[in-house]
Amino acid sequence: MKRSELNQIMREAVQFVQAMNYKLPPFAYWNAEKWSGKGEDYAEIRENMLGWDITDFGSGNFIQTGLLLFTVRNGNFHQDSCQKTYAEKLLIVEEGQVTPLHFHWSKMEDIINRGGGNLMVQMYSSTEDDQLADTPIEVSVDGRKLNLPAGSTVRLTPGESITLPPRLYHKLWGEEGSGKVLITEISSVNDDRIDNRFLEPIGRFPAIEEDEEPLYLLYTDYLPPVS
Repeated sequence: MKRSELNQIMREAVQFVQAMNYKLPPFAYWNAEKWSGKGEDYAEIRENMLGWDITDFGSGNFIQTGLLLFTVRNGNFHQDSCQKTYAEKLLIVEEGQVTPLHFHWSKMEDIINRGGGNLMVQMYSSTEDDQLADTPIEVSVDGRKLNLPAGSTVRLTPGESITLPPRLYHKLWGEEGSGKVLITEISSVNDDRIDNRFLEPIGRFPAIEEDEEPLYLLYTDYLPPVS
């Protein structure tokens, strides 16, 4: 993805979250110059992958296949000293924009539609060899247990939520004609470098063509390597 495209996606995201009366933390608006002056007292932001995360999943077409996320808080799989056992993310999903089928090896998450359009969630159980199972699925929607056939799709209108356990394949998109969707994800600790299993091989983090200066940094711009 071009940096100019990422910058424009961020501008539109900021406008949307402001219109929805959602407030991002101050570090959401730090550019490279502001980041250069931040010392070890901001290590949690860097090490726990807080901040902007934009991907087209290697598709080359963000609007068709892509996702914008902003990690507000997170623990850390790799530090025994980290006591935070939970994570929170903001997600924005466009109409018809697909997040491909995937599951998480360890993360349990609540996906909450905070406003805008309707979010569609298709689900499958996984087999022992990590393929799609044809067995029924069991999920909780706002505290109500549902038993559904494999491949079922649930529509989440604003205010509704769903709990997705580990190893449950899910695919997300915004319902056509309903508008873009503001979502929060509340989950156990998350590391997207190691906890995602996509049904089809994809690129989780895009290669970036630096055609202009970053508006705000992605967390991959300042993320330290896993030791």
